[in-house]
Amino acid sequence: MNGGALDIAVRTAAFAFLVEQRHVYGQQLPRSVLASGFDFQGRRVPLIGPQGIFKPAVMPDIPLSITTAPEVAGKPRPYEDEQLEDGQIVYRYRGTDPDHRDNLGLRRAMHEQAPLVYLSGVDIGWYVPIFPVYVVAENRGELAFIVQADEVELSMERVSITDDAGRRRYVTRLVQQRLHQEEFRVRVIRAYRVNCAVCRLHGHRELLDAAHILPDGHPKGAPVLPNGLSLCKLHHAAFDTHVIGIRPDYVVEVRKDVLAEIDGPILQHGLQGMDKRRLVLPRRPEQHPDPAFLEERYELFRKAS
Repeated sequence: MNGGALDIAVRTAAFAFLVEQRHVYGQQLPRSVLASGFDFQGRRVPLIGPQGIFKPAVMPDIPLSITTAPEVAGKPRPYEDEQLEDGQIVYRYRGTDPDHRDNLGLRRAMHEQAPLVYLSGVDIGWYVPIFPVYVVAENRGELAFIVQADEVELSMERVSITDDAGRRRYVTRLVQQRLHQEEFRVRVIRAYRVNCAVCRLHGHRELLDAAHILPDGHPKGAPVLPNGLSLCKLHHAAFDTHVIGIRPDYVVEVRKDVLAEIDGPILQHGLQGMDKRRLVLPRRPEQHPDPAFLEERYELFRKAS
């Protein structure tokens, strides 16, 4: 297999691997999975390395991935990558030498329009993979490359934009929105110490969501901790469909018709058993659900009951 064909084959296999892992973990993947990578013709191909610009040994010349480290309180990030208002990603050089081999690799990716994986760190050890992304410009004065996303499943199903530049600008803005949602999820789950606030399921963050108390489109539905609840998949769905409600005093109620049903253990222990249970709350009072938000949402539950 020549260099060009090998490069394409590895990138295609990497994208397929990431799609598969999303089905297991959701949008956020653990660093351990990315570092272990996948097998390609008997060789291990990791997707992340110690440096932000990463080319696995199997690939000929151009990097496979770029990584932005997650923000950690009290600890500066190695490079201050940015997401601009128009959705573009400003990705910093490695070091200050434009001709460092890693920077040369990204410059070649730009010239050849090679698709890359962008790993955006959202929490310690957890990353949201965005792919494919492309290096579309370089700003030597700022020691940075400009990166845009081009996810086909996001772009072509929602809009009809035929030129690459327009499509990528649009998709990159959508990706930025998704990253903000994932960052909200991280903040909420961390505040609740990786617990479901209703059933206390602990430690399985792939089974936990950040539920909005007042929805996204509501005037007060901002993605802030007092408007968020850490809920497992079952209780998130039950909350959204008014099978359960949460009173302003942080007590769970189950809809009366559901309490009256006779069924198997999932209904009995997963839903009926939650009636009159008190929420698990964050340690810090300013992170507790806003009682006014819960009151407004509880009224919708009462109407559904």
